[in-house]
Parts: sequence; structure tokens; C-alpha cells
Amino acid sequence: MNYLAHIYLSGDNDLVTIGNFIADGIKGKTYKKRKKDVQIGILLHRNIDTFTDAHPTVRKSTKRLHKNYGHYSGIIVDILYDHFLAKNWRNYSNVPLEEYVNSFYDSLEQHYEILPNRIQKMMPYMITDNWLLSYASIDGISKVLSGMNRRTKNRSGMDKAINELEEFYEEFENEFTSFFDELISFSNKKLKKIKKDIYEAY
Repeated sequence: MNYLAHIYLSGDNDLVTIGNFIADGIKGKTYKKRKKDVQIGILLHRNIDTFTDAHPTVRKSTKRLHKNYGHYSGIIVDILYDHFLAKNWRNYSNVPLEEYVNSFYDSLEQHYEILPNRIQKMMPYMITDNWLLSYASIDGISKVLSGMNRRTKNRSGMDKAINELEEFYEEFENEFTSFFDELISFSNKKLKKIKKDIYEAY
């Protein structure tokens, strides 16, 4: 899953959310050097990714893209799923999306010192261009995909995936909705278990 989904699935603890958000940049067992709640977020992120990558519905979405984008298909699906989460946000939260993402940006700024260097450098661009809110529109997703394509030095062609999004919009949305309900249930149970394990270990 992409940024918005990971943030949403973290619950209401700011440090767990930060841990989930930064997890891709935390390798191996180095997470153990961080605060317990950050550790919980990192482990939750890893479990979410494992569950997502193995799920047949996600694989169905990915397969639709594989011919044109190869191993980038999974990254594209993560981004497309964040679009549907943002677009249908009212189905998942009573807090308006703009208010929710602004609160997350405030939390990033409050915990700036514990963010990895890569996230510290990325954060101003994320907040200025309001990435998380922009996911709700096709134009916003198009810009995200174009940015990801530039990061691959235009090798991935990910910017063109907006065409598949528009052509198979209903199919992708139905797959997201079906999968995300399962992911919410999985994440809630996994979060409770990880909290229990982390706090009993000390």
C-alpha cells in the first residue's frame, strides 16, 4: 500500500503512524533502536505489505498492468489504491480528508527529529504540494505517477498508467473496495498483537 493507506491503518497514535510512514527506510532489525510505538508502526507496515503482496485481489489488479509495466505494476497499484481511498474517504473516516492530512503533516513537523534523512528532505515537498489530498483526483494521481516515472529516469513509463486507470476505473475501484475491507480487519488484529508483543518484551 502507499502512504495514505499506511497512515490510515495505523490508528490514532502519532508515533505508531510515524513508524508506519517511515518503515520503508528502516532496514532489518535497526527498528529496535527506536521508541516502542515507532517500532510498532514499522512492524505493522511490514505486515501490511506482506498481506497485500500475497492477496489474490491485489494480484488481479497488478496482473492487469504487468504487460506494460512489469515489476513496477505493484507500485502503480499501491498508488491507484490510495486514489480510491482518498476519493471514498467518507466511507472510512468521519474526519474530513483535508483535516486528517493536515493533522498528519503537523505530526511530521512535531516529530521531525526522529524522521530519517530521506523523509526530512521529502517532507517539505509533500506538504507544499499536499500529496495526500491530491490523491483524491485523477489529475493528482497523474502527477504522482509522472513523478515516480522521473525517479526511474523515465524507464518505467509509469506516467502512462493513468490510461489504464481511466480504462479500467470501475474494475480497479471494485478490487480496492473488496480488498481494503479485508486489510482493515487484518491490520486491526495485527496492530493489537504487535502492541502486546512489543510491550511484553520489555
